[in-house]
Amino acid sequence: MPSGSVLDEFARSIDIQVLSTEQFLRVLETLQMLDSAGAGIELSSLSTDVLAEMVATATRDQLRGLAKHPQLRTLFLEEVFRRMADHFDAERAGDADIVVTWRFPNGDDFDRYQTVIENGRCVSTADCVLTPDTTITAPVEDFLRVATGNARAASQFVRGKLKVKGDYTPALRLLSFFDLPGGNANGA
Repeated sequence: MPSGSVLDEFARSIDIQVLSTEQFLRVLETLQMLDSAGAGIELSSLSTDVLAEMVATATRDQLRGLAKHPQLRTLFLEEVFRRMADHFDAERAGDADIVVTWRFPNGDDFDRYQTVIENGRCVSTADCVLTPDTTITAPVEDFLRVATGNARAASQFVRGKLKVKGDYTPALRLLSFFDLPGGNANGA
């Protein structure tokens, strides 16, 4: 099975900017199909830095296309939330005790996830069973840019791309608890 570095090398060799939105989606669909078929390609082995580079390089239309694609949308959201615990810095979070519900518009409904920071741990899940301190609603493409370090959360709040219901403080503090990839947050 290819290691993460081999898949990273392959992903880095693709010039995403020359692809149309449809071509971009086909590449991702092909990788997802190979993963699902057990063909030795696992998207979860793609490094976070390369995932962030892909998001940084993708056009807004390409990310919107990904957000509208039912399987790829779910795959990317699950991948970001799965990685949150890996990039959580318990020292920075200190004694924070926060429950954040995330809502991503999907037609007439929302995809929902929940992130719980408690006792120096971070757990994210699609099971939203706890009462949130705050709820953040965002288009998938804007969330992906923020979560990969390619946009600043504060600027996205100001621009209305991230909307908060409930206490703003946990929403504003939340991303400071994570080691995000470098990205190009200055350009957001």
